[in-house]
Amino acid sequence: MQSTPLDNQESTPGMARSGVRMAIISNRMESIARKMQNTLFRTARSGVLNTAHDFSCVILTADCQLLASAESLPIHTLIGPDLMCQAVRKYHPELKAGDCFLHNSPYEGDSHAADHCLIVPVVDDGGTVRFFVLAKAHQADCGNSKPTTYMGHASDVYEEGALIFSAAKIQSDYTDNQDLIRMCRTRIRVPEQWWGDYLATLGAVRIGERELLQLGEEIGWEALDDYAGAWFDYSEQKMIQAIKRLPSGEITVHSAHDPFPGVPEGIPVSVTVRIDAEEGRIRVDLRDNPDCQPCGLNLSEGCARTAAMIGIYNGLIDHGVPPNAGSFRRIEIDLRENCVVGIPRHPYSCSVATTNLADRVSTPVQRAIAEIAPGFGMAETGPIMPPAMGVISGRDPRTGEAFVNQIFLGITGGAGTPVTDGFLTIIHAGNAGLCRQDSIEVDELHHPLFVKERRLIPDTEGHGTMRGSPSMYAEFGPIEDCTMHVLYTADGTIHPALGACEGGAGGKSKAFKRERDGSLTSLPNCHGAVLDHGEFIVSHSAGGGGYGPAMRRDPERVLHDLREGWISPERAKDIYGVVITGSAETDTLAVDPVATQVLRETR
Repeated sequence: MQSTPLDNQESTPGMARSGVRMAIISNRMESIARKMQNTLFRTARSGVLNTAHDFSCVILTADCQLLASAESLPIHTLIGPDLMCQAVRKYHPELKAGDCFLHNSPYEGDSHAADHCLIVPVVDDGGTVRFFVLAKAHQADCGNSKPTTYMGHASDVYEEGALIFSAAKIQSDYTDNQDLIRMCRTRIRVPEQWWGDYLATLGAVRIGERELLQLGEEIGWEALDDYAGAWFDYSEQKMIQAIKRLPSGEITVHSAHDPFPGVPEGIPVSVTVRIDAEEGRIRVDLRDNPDCQPCGLNLSEGCARTAAMIGIYNGLIDHGVPPNAGSFRRIEIDLRENCVVGIPRHPYSCSVATTNLADRVSTPVQRAIAEIAPGFGMAETGPIMPPAMGVISGRDPRTGEAFVNQIFLGITGGAGTPVTDGFLTIIHAGNAGLCRQDSIEVDELHHPLFVKERRLIPDTEGHGTMRGSPSMYAEFGPIEDCTMHVLYTADGTIHPALGACEGGAGGKSKAFKRERDGSLTSLPNCHGAVLDHGEFIVSHSAGGGGYGPAMRRDPERVLHDLREGWISPERAKDIYGVVITGSAETDTLAVDPVATQVLRETR
């Protein structure tokens, strides 16, 4: 029999051998998750999946611990897949090869009802469950009472209207449960699109199942069990090392979501972060917050825990820590039942749980770490969901068919860090930049949409030694003979992304309707606009907060931003204390180092 690369490692003695073996298996696991993702990305029908990449694929152990996630969205995967697999085990104690479960209940681990998850137990020839594979795909339409997956104004889950599935068996012996299929096709506005996305997601989990069965046959299930334990232990040690680089400390920071339907005063958020460097532990307390609210902003348990953890992983600035159940051992998140950022009670709506209020937990945590440990942490990432990230719907005059899809036409929001400027196209803290900005041409090809303009807005960055990303402007509307609905749930119109360590706040989100005569009408931050041909939505995304004092920013970085048109000469001088000579027209812009030093010394 020909030896495998794993077998060849047996000739290496001791820990080096086991370390190499663990690294090889880890890469194999990550490659399986990537194969799942590649399948979903290349075969999905809706733009939110095949263009924006709003999906995730993960592998969990048989006891429901997160093992591998490749480049999945953090808000989808840190906590939640474990809870959903536990629900599958609870309701289906006897799992068999060929089973597949549809789950989207935010009250039992999922993020929000729009994220349809397919869960498959990986069962060996002897009938033993060895792993779970899970693929989570954001739906263009999930049966809500309005054509959007973000029902921010919904007072409860009944007004929200989505189909809720709790570990529903959608396949037995690799055969679809046609009762569930008909239910979805009947209720969802774009049934053929949903069907294509279902098949893409199903293909992803079945490929993950196939690959894991092959891996188990190749190296043995006992070896994989040993690997999982060792990998978790290694990840925990990496997390301990990362935390020990920080000073110990405790701080309470505050944030707030803008006023919204159902919450006219907005939603204040209090986050207490405690770092125990000696013990190698971080604790986040979210219990001192309001009860669940009569709107769609309530966080599911998965999103509440994950949002806090995202802030921790961002704040450590150590990307060598694997995000899995092993490193999770060093993090404690305190929640309380029936809390708006805790554990929701049915029937409160969690329709917008992955984005708005979740970011109002993640970004204060990363800012808190910066305040406890300057040189670590981050400023706040820009609040999310301006109209350029809304859900568009209507009937395409070119085909006569209904369309529903979320667009990603213009969102920035990256926060300044101790060592880098803000990630220009991060979109929001919860997806870590893994969702993608839409191609204008692709959106116009797929939908009856015309994009009039997209650009960055000058002087909207959160100033700092390392600045946040500037806001983005996008203007779009329907083509001729089309009426388009645009539903969006913007935050950051009142409360911007705050800076850290003396950094400045990012620009605020704004929304307007451009009338046929060219005039602009200001729109609410949570709104459903109706556009006819010749009318446009104007969207300003939120900018990211800055990190550190602006007067310490490298003058050459200021010059770069000025050349790019991201800041004005006045801002370069007044905010950053940098004197620029020459002109952009003649391409002679340059820093005057002497005048800059004098100006900064007088500030």
